[in-house]
Amino acid sequence: MRYLTAGESHGPALIGVLEGMPAGLRLSAEDVNRELGRRQAGYGRGQRMRIEQDEIEWLSGVRFGETLGSPIAVMIRNKDFERWRERMAPEGPSAGAVFTRPRPGHADLAGALKYGRRDARDILERASARETAMRVALGAMTKALLRHFGIEIVSHVVALGDVTASPPAALDLEAIDRSPVRCADPEASAAMVAAIDEARIKGDTLGGVIEVLATGVPVGLGAHVHWDRKLDGRLGHAMLSVPAIKGLEIGAANWGAARPGSEVHDEIFYRDDLGFTRETNRAGGSEGGISNGQPIWVRAAMKPLSSLHRPLRSIDMESHEEFLAQVERSDITAVPAAGVVLEAVMALVLAELFLEKFSGDAILDVEAAYRHYLGRIRP
Repeated sequence: MRYLTAGESHGPALIGVLEGMPAGLRLSAEDVNRELGRRQAGYGRGQRMRIEQDEIEWLSGVRFGETLGSPIAVMIRNKDFERWRERMAPEGPSAGAVFTRPRPGHADLAGALKYGRRDARDILERASARETAMRVALGAMTKALLRHFGIEIVSHVVALGDVTASPPAALDLEAIDRSPVRCADPEASAAMVAAIDEARIKGDTLGGVIEVLATGVPVGLGAHVHWDRKLDGRLGHAMLSVPAIKGLEIGAANWGAARPGSEVHDEIFYRDDLGFTRETNRAGGSEGGISNGQPIWVRAAMKPLSSLHRPLRSIDMESHEEFLAQVERSDITAVPAAGVVLEAVMALVLAELFLEKFSGDAILDVEAAYRHYLGRIRP
């Protein structure tokens, strides 16, 4: 399985292509659009979320609600394009001011230097987190595949700014989504909302930490035999590619780094009704780059967004004069929405690894391979 996305933030549309989905899986635009709506929610979002109401248009690969086995292509139209049509025209003379004032924390300067562009808008339009809308759409499709085999993915915010949530006794995705900041701790949720309000008054932004868990993952996804087949590496590559995600922890990595191995590793037990099992999951569901049957448990650290209403100092790319960075339309925080994006990215990785292990052109073939494997490893 592989995927590609294309499109600029203020261009006509985002395009996505997902290849490798087996034939015969039920898919609906309603399910995909529900995930897109979750991405647009969350306290602290900016005006763009009120402009766009993201919905997909099927272009190929699905007929009468079922996958065909051919590449799935979808489009999400950018409603804001109407106001940018002249400035984002694919042909003709350029219109509007050239963007030569890079913003600290963005790809503006590094990208303009790398690609030899005088106008940094040629960089920032694609570097924008708007691209993640398409990853959420494609991830929704792979969630449907994983759900077919009993694998569910949930995320929640465990820290926002300097507010940290208490560990929940259980995770209810619907209840989490009802929280304005997607936090399972009601008291921390209220404190996070207050922190966002304070940052808005100050013209500042806030980052945070998101926890993502996948349950029902069988033993055996990923491999120890090459560096690029390890589950940890695949997750790290994909999840760190999400804009503003700067750190990743699998399992209790940071906690375990300060403790002896006797306190860290998950002891192995056997039960006649379950087979091999564990009482703890400090490894985060992965040992040696292979899933071990425990929930996949990841924490991602998101930096504060770079577009500030209290702008930082920068240098004009042409005049080399100092200035205060241009204020673009921005969120105060996108940490709650980032959880939805990270769910989608984890789903894309796990679906790819699942189909590497249980390959088949039709969903019936994948089911047969999966049943055979479970019969071999379980009582």
